[in-house]
Amino acid sequence: MRKFITAVVGATFILAGSANAQSPSQSTPPAASPQRERATIKTVSVVDIDELPAAAQAQVNQALTNRSADEIQKLRAAIENAPELKSALAAKGFTSRDVVVAQLDEDGELTIVAKRAG
Repeated sequence: MRKFITAVVGATFILAGSANAQSPSQSTPPAASPQRERATIKTVSVVDIDELPAAAQAQVNQALTNRSADEIQKLRAAIENAPELKSALAAKGFTSRDVVVAQLDEDGELTIVAKRAG
């Protein structure tokens, strides 16, 4: 789970990069590490934070306290600009506004954790 939490910011840049890849007018590459930049999203899993074990929920909530509103907004905007990710969220009854963290692993599996609004 620690890997999951630490990859949140990296996933933000990867998602931003994949959204920008759809826009041919983008001339500057996204600010991501070379290793992360090469990652390709192969599968997407959307998880409701309430379905996670209590310890994992606590780690996600702790990570949220360490994230700026701007970082979270960038993640949500990147997801909003990626139709396949919006569709995956919608299939589970979520929108990009519900996303709290995301992680892309080495195998290309993107896990998005969402929390239902109040």
